[in-house]
Amino acid sequence: MSLGKSEHVSVIANARLSGAERVDPFGSELVDVHIAHGFIVDIAPAGAIARRGGVLDAQGAWLIPGLWDHHVHVMQWALESTRQPLGHATSAAQAAEIMSTAPIRDDGRRVGSGFRDAFWPDEPSLETLDAVTGMVPTYLINADVHSVWLNWAAWRREGFEPDESGMLREEPAFEISRRLNAVPADVSDPLVSRMAAEAASKGIVGLVDLDMAWNEEAWARRMARGFDTLRVEFGIYPHDLDRAISEGLQTGDDARGSNSHLARVGPMKVITDGSLGTRTAACSHAYPDDEHNHGLLTIDPETLVDLMTRATVSGLACAIHAIGDVANSHALDAFATTGAWGTIEHAQLVSHADIPRFARLGIGASVQPEHAIDDRDLADTIWQTQTAQPYPLRALADGGVNLLFGSDAPVSPLDPWAGIAAAVFRTRDGRPAWQDHQRVDVRTALGASTHGGSASVARIEPGAVADLVLCAHDPSTADETGLRSMKVLATMLEGRLTHRG
Repeated sequence: MSLGKSEHVSVIANARLSGAERVDPFGSELVDVHIAHGFIVDIAPAGAIARRGGVLDAQGAWLIPGLWDHHVHVMQWALESTRQPLGHATSAAQAAEIMSTAPIRDDGRRVGSGFRDAFWPDEPSLETLDAVTGMVPTYLINADVHSVWLNWAAWRREGFEPDESGMLREEPAFEISRRLNAVPADVSDPLVSRMAAEAASKGIVGLVDLDMAWNEEAWARRMARGFDTLRVEFGIYPHDLDRAISEGLQTGDDARGSNSHLARVGPMKVITDGSLGTRTAACSHAYPDDEHNHGLLTIDPETLVDLMTRATVSGLACAIHAIGDVANSHALDAFATTGAWGTIEHAQLVSHADIPRFARLGIGASVQPEHAIDDRDLADTIWQTQTAQPYPLRALADGGVNLLFGSDAPVSPLDPWAGIAAAVFRTRDGRPAWQDHQRVDVRTALGASTHGGSASVARIEPGAVADLVLCAHDPSTADETGLRSMKVLATMLEGRLTHRG
C-alpha cells in the first residue's frame, strides 16, 4: 500500500469483496475497484482494466462498505481520556478512594467516569466521598451517564442543595455533564480529532452525534478548521427545538457555516426514561429491591407528542430514547399519533406485543449490542421480574425492523467490531452466550453497522459512494475473537484515505 493518509485512491487493486448484501458475481476472486470523483465507477477482475491514478494494493484483503456508529456522545467520549477511569471500582469506598488521588484539573475539579454501582456492596454517600476528597470539588460520572456522585464541595460549586447520597440522577445529572463538557474549543477540538482518527482506524466513516448541546456551531467550526475524518449527523435536544425551528434547520441539511458537506443536521433527540444501571428505566414491573420503583418517565406522553409533532412538521426526524418496556410503548404510541419518522434509541426492554409495531410504523431500532453483554448480569437480576424481552435483536430483525447499531460512547467504547461481535455471538470473555435466541447473523450485523441500517444495506457496486473499509480478514466468516480483534488496513471517505494501517 503505497498511498498515505488523506490521499485519494483511484483504484483499489487485488481486493476481495465482502459485506452484508452482495449482488456481484466475483465470490472470493480478486478484483479491482475503480473510483472517480468519490464514487465507485467499475468493478472488474484484477488487472482486467488499466489502473490509472493512485493505486491502493489490497494484497488480497477484504473490502466492505464503510461503517457507522448511530449513537455517540462526541464530547463526552472525547473527554474520557482526561477523566479518572472508575470502571474497575468494586465498591463505593474504593471509587471514592480512587478519586482522592485523582489529578486535579486546571479548573480545580477532580472528574472520574465509568463506575457501575448496581452491584456494589455499599451505597454511595456524601459522607463516604467527603471523608477522602476534602474540599476539592469531585465528580464521579456513572458509566450510563444517568447519574453523577458529587462531594460537598462540588455540590456547593454547582449551586445544588446536597442530600445524604451525594447522587444526582437524570436531568440534574445531565446538567452537570453539560457543565463539565463545556471546555474551550482549543482544548476540545484536538480531542475530538483524536477520537475521530481512532474511530477511522476501526473502519468508521460516519456517526450520529447526540451530545446534549447546540451541536451545529461546534461542527461548523471543526469543519471550517479542516476536520474531514468522518461524516457527522448531529442531534438537537428539546431545549433547542424552538431555536432549530425558527432558524429553519431540517434533517439532512448541511451544517450552516461549514465549508464541508460532511456535517449535517440529524434528528431531534428526546430522553423519555432513565437507564437500567441507575434503575430508572420505566418498566411495567417493579425493580426487585423496591416494590414501588417502576423507574420513571422523564417526559409525559402528552409533552412527547407535542415535541414530536412540532419536530415532524418542521422537517426534523425524531430519535426517542426509550429503555424500559413502558417507555418503548409510549414512544411507539407517539410515533403512531404524530406520523413522525426516525428511531427509538436503545429499545433494551420491549414487550412482545410492541416488537411488531416498529416495522408497522417504519421506525428504526437504534441499538447498542455491546450493552447487552455489559448488562447481562444486571438484566438477570434487577430485571428478573420483567416479562418483556430484554435486548430483542433477533426478534426485531425477524419482524422486518431496520436495525442501526451504535456504541452510545462513552457508555461503551466506540468500536463497531465489538458491537458486531456482541450481536452475532452474544458473549465476551469466554462466557456462554446470553439470551442466545436473540443472536443475529453476521450479515445482518454488518448491514446494521452501515449508514442505512440492516434494511437499507450499503453495497459495493458502481454508482455507490466510495466510503469503504479494507479488512485484513473476511468479517463474514470471522469468529467472535476475530471480529473483536479485526484489523482495519484502510478506511476511505469518498475514496480519500482517512486511515491507513
